Amino acid sequence: MALFAMRDQSSKSIIVLGSSRSNGNTRKAVDTIIGTTSIKIVDLNTFTIKPFDYEYKNQSDDFIPLIEDVLSYEKIVLATPVYWYTMSATMKIFVDRLSDLLDIRKDLGGRLRGKQMFVVATYSTSIPRGFVDTFQQTCEYLGIEYLGTSFVYSGTEDAQFLANNTDEISKAKEVLR
Repeated sequence: MALFAMRDQSSKSIIVLGSSRSNGNTRKAVDTIIGTTSIKIVDLNTFTIKPFDYEYKNQSDDFIPLIEDVLSYEKIVLATPVYWYTMSATMKIFVDRLSDLLDIRKDLGGRLRGKQMFVVATYSTSIPRGFVDTFQQTCEYLGIEYLGTSFVYSGTEDAQFLANNTDEISKAKEVLR
């Protein structure tokens, strides 16, 4: 089983990093947002989480122990790059596995109610239309309060997008207070 990347457990927030590159632009955005605050980051690349399986043959992977830890926090921040107009495959597998909590681990699924979720998404070309819909609808279905999304530009050439990052990073910092 993978080790959790710890900063400090006194925080009420946890960040779930779902990127193909553990130290890529999404991690840089997260590090900028949290600064010196003590917020736990879990990198999905350090876990073995198999895709959702209707026969639940994947129960020996790391998802259940990870989600038990995630559920001990009030605010869950999902951090993902935008890949092909949506979340990364790594993050999508994590989100899909929430289905386990609706069927075979209802005890954990019930603990999702009342949690808060925020999304940090990094992009390099454009903010995708409909990106937030998946997160809003998932939160609504599970009884989670959706706190919004910060879109952080990770390209280097567009001064307007780079200028907007200040507002987006500030928005994320405010949510994490």
